[in-house]
Amino acid sequence: MTLDPVQFEGITQLARRITRSVDETDQQQFVDTVWAEFLDPLVDDGRVVLEPLGEQRRCEVPIDDVALQDAEFPSCHGLDSGTINPTSFKNGIVLDVAQAAMASSPSDLDLHRDRTVVVTAHISDPTQDLSTEWTKWDEGHTDRRILQAPRVSRFEESVVHELGLYLAESHHAIEHADTVDDLFVLDGPIYPKGMLNWTDRAPELADLLHDEQEPRDVIENYVELVETFVEKDVPLVGFVKNPTTKAITRTLRDTGQEAPWVNDTAFFTRLLEQVEFVEREGPDGEPRRERTRATDVLTFTNWFRSRGGADRFLSADGDAFGVDRALDPEDYEVTFFPLYDPRDDLLYRIEAPYAFTKSAECRERLAMQLLADVAAERGPPLSVQKADELARISAEGTDSLRSELEAAFETEQMHGYDDRRWGGEEF
Repeated sequence: MTLDPVQFEGITQLARRITRSVDETDQQQFVDTVWAEFLDPLVDDGRVVLEPLGEQRRCEVPIDDVALQDAEFPSCHGLDSGTINPTSFKNGIVLDVAQAAMASSPSDLDLHRDRTVVVTAHISDPTQDLSTEWTKWDEGHTDRRILQAPRVSRFEESVVHELGLYLAESHHAIEHADTVDDLFVLDGPIYPKGMLNWTDRAPELADLLHDEQEPRDVIENYVELVETFVEKDVPLVGFVKNPTTKAITRTLRDTGQEAPWVNDTAFFTRLLEQVEFVEREGPDGEPRRERTRATDVLTFTNWFRSRGGADRFLSADGDAFGVDRALDPEDYEVTFFPLYDPRDDLLYRIEAPYAFTKSAECRERLAMQLLADVAAERGPPLSVQKADELARISAEGTDSLRSELEAAFETEQMHGYDDRRWGGEEF
């Protein structure tokens, strides 16, 4: 059912009242102030949580020109993982299935066939141990295992989802590292941030990271991944399509600044978006400002070193949850730069370990490579898009798999009213 015209107009009138109370010009001035005065470095309680690598600057490149430039790296490998999403059954099992895949550009069909599959289960019986070791399947093209999640009284779905997703991704990356020659791009951050954020969600989840072996094994995999690619002298990058970090926003608020943004993505979007305002007369006769955005250039900043939020755990003064690190602790620190594509009004975050970006030449090559990829593909690099397609489990596949699991468990999936309302389920 749609809104009646009179309701539509009434809501619009209310929105205009909100707009009059929010001065976008003042917000832009504060964005410019934060950029000029707070980020070199950004300090929280005496600790540096963000600082520029090299000169702090805002840059732009014409989209058409950068899309046609020669690649900085002759080949690129991408990796992604997908799941069926956590599923609860009437017998008390909470389960998720994760699949990881790697793709390359130019293509390597044998590599594209390989998979890592992890079935993660949470059960209420503490006497049962469902976990298995890694085994080969599909003529050696698939590594698979069952992982029993640590017992929790809440957040079971988050635990099975994130443990399975990150274990599949990190295991597949390590097992196929020897196929990567020039550049390796993860679809997402370079560390398992969804899991690292448990520390800020609830004490019960934070305890898992410190006390339980399964989460520590996953973190150890990502540490090993960095060490492997540093030894290979092949850059490792994370392409974050939906960044949600709040390190800058939170730190500004903690220091008494009235930061008006939801998160750092909103801040960098305002910083990098190129907008002009044109005064026009609205349909009600009142003057109205219309926004016009330049769409012919990609905008971005310099690289930053990040030690705030979840990035603090792998920083030089973080303990990495007790995981041994073979390199200088600084080498594991997260560095990043934001990249804004005005064609779709999207901001991406490009991450890499400091081991690579401490070199100004490497920073420049990585930035130009990712800019060219975004300009040409209007999104992630082609190898990452291929990996996403390979690892994604379709809605049809998810439904079929859940039906098979119901039969195997001799039980049924738990349903809620929204399953019928939005998903068309009949029960």
